Amino acid sequence: MSFKERITENFSQAIQLQQECMVDLPELIEFASQLMVAALVNDKKIISCGNGGSSGNALHFSALMLNRFQRERPSLPAITLNADALTLTSIANDYHFDDVFAKQLRALGQEGDVLLCYTTSGNSANILKTVTVAQEKNIPVIALTGQSGGSLANILNETDLEIRVPATLAPRIQETHLLITHCLCDLVDHQLFGG
Repeated sequence: MSFKERITENFSQAIQLQQECMVDLPELIEFASQLMVAALVNDKKIISCGNGGSSGNALHFSALMLNRFQRERPSLPAITLNADALTLTSIANDYHFDDVFAKQLRALGQEGDVLLCYTTSGNSANILKTVTVAQEKNIPVIALTGQSGGSLANILNETDLEIRVPATLAPRIQETHLLITHCLCDLVDHQLFGG
């Protein structure tokens, strides 16, 4: 396969997956945006987290909330648990890497906040532990997953929401998670600040 064919294949995979998600996921994305808006209008915040490329999506979401998406508007309260290298390495060193997000959520999360988790596999121990802490604190979870949803899909409860991208390749899942993130930001802005 030539380089050009490989590039075309990457684009084709991404387009096909996003078209499938465009049909299957809008209702879940809409509901997730409504959970976020409910938290924000009640002076709560959205807390995001993820590992690797999913960490980048979590950071991107937080930046779009705190700064802006497409329009001028007031900053919206959002934090990401994977942004502080000192805190992450401190917790990982003194305790365990599985605790890097859960320990922060236990300190910073409040009932009525929303936890937004990004995970391609749904099997990351630190994400699973963080979701458990969220449930203990009555913090609804929005989980952006891929593949089969992994172990995470099995521990979500009735107040939680999974938006699963039906793919197995991490790059395709993360690209689609980014598009979903942009949809969420657009819907939050539209609900809070009008069309």
